[in-house]
Amino acid sequence: MWFWFSIIALLCWSGSDLFSKIGCADARDKYSHYKMVTAVGVIMGLHAAYEIFVSGVGINLAAILKYLPVSALYILSMAIGYIGLRYIELSISSPICNSSGALVAVLCIITGDKLAGPQYIAVALVCLGVIGLGFVEANEDDELRKLRQEKANYKYSKSALAIILPLIYCLLDALGTFADSIVLETLDEDVANVSYELTFLVCGIAAFIYVKFIKKQKYFPKAEAPKYIGACFETAGQFAYIYALGDEEHVAMAAPIISAYCLASVIWSRIFLKEKLSVKHYITIAVAIAGIVILGIYDA
Repeated sequence: MWFWFSIIALLCWSGSDLFSKIGCADARDKYSHYKMVTAVGVIMGLHAAYEIFVSGVGINLAAILKYLPVSALYILSMAIGYIGLRYIELSISSPICNSSGALVAVLCIITGDKLAGPQYIAVALVCLGVIGLGFVEANEDDELRKLRQEKANYKYSKSALAIILPLIYCLLDALGTFADSIVLETLDEDVANVSYELTFLVCGIAAFIYVKFIKKQKYFPKAEAPKYIGACFETAGQFAYIYALGDEEHVAMAAPIISAYCLASVIWSRIFLKEKLSVKHYITIAVAIAGIVILGIYDA
């Protein structure tokens, strides 16, 4: 079953990318990222309730507080990622965000861990791809950008935020993953996951109160639907991910399959969002994804 759980995780997380993009891409709605946090919080809260009352996962305040620093890093990274979706194509954003694995590897090297030879190559590929992607994006001619975006669902102008926000996501997600590996040495994985989901629920409620009652913003079902679909995909992907990697004999095969979900995101963005990149964009994205997949192979 590990293979099918891996495929489900890949499809769900790439689906989350797609629908989150649709839900957050409207530049006129400056509160879309708060609304996306609410959507994910609601769905994760429902899943947490299932885990507690049906699956019998034991949870307490001490566990939630112990995992809080990790939860905070993950949630903040996702919120910033949602903001970034207003400024850049998903085809570019997703590979940059998924480069966090390379930063985790760098953190491990700094703290004294030794990596396998291919992992060093993978880190170099990811860094090269992301730096190249940023260079290509920053130096693209404005007229060429307009021409290639002619049939796209969303139009983007050159902006420093377009690259900076995904990079901030990448950094925070890497710090969260690194902290996660430390905290999980003394905390059960199911408890940690439920703690994360409950923390996200609290953040989602806070975001709703801020948008609805403080900023007096309206919610429109048609505009919110993609956010909740994306939230369902995000939660389902997390669930499948846990079971895929739970089969310890096949981690080396499951991890690279799942880590390639950003490649699926690029495909969906090309098909459904009509995003069209330059050859230089695709080359740098391919380099970054190659590094991500190699890191996934060695992810234990």
